[in-house]
Amino acid sequence: MPEVNELESAFECTMCGNCCLGSGGIIMSPSDQKRLADHLGMLVEEMLEGYSLDLNGKPCVRTKEDGYCVFYLEGKGCGVHPGRPDICRAWPFFRGNLIDESSWEMVQDYCPGINPKAGHAEFVRQGKQYLRDNNLLRGDKNMDPNALIVDVD
Repeated sequence: MPEVNELESAFECTMCGNCCLGSGGIIMSPSDQKRLADHLGMLVEEMLEGYSLDLNGKPCVRTKEDGYCVFYLEGKGCGVHPGRPDICRAWPFFRGNLIDESSWEMVQDYCPGINPKAGHAEFVRQGKQYLRDNNLLRGDKNMDPNALIVDVD
């Protein structure tokens, strides 16, 4: 087990785009919908019609044929970064990675920005602080992404 260093950053985005690949995970809460629509200069209804699909009653950002988010720009990253949904803002500090050390270990193969030297406990500490500081904690299971419903001590 690596030695834990509380001065180590648990995560530094490398802009690899791996978190932008895959479908069905980018659930948009009502506030996400408004922020993204405003960023795109559209009405919420227009944005939803053009860029989302329904996933079990929740609006979800569409993906392109290559599996990447419709807003992902190869070599540049997120094309709507200031307007991106909260779930994107929270990555990789998702509930599963915070409560389960095995999930945190597995996601390191997927996300090169996660620093294993920090250790899981420090990842959890920094992650919960990041979620609190950025108002990313959610509690409505009917509207919010499950990954953001995290108990914070």
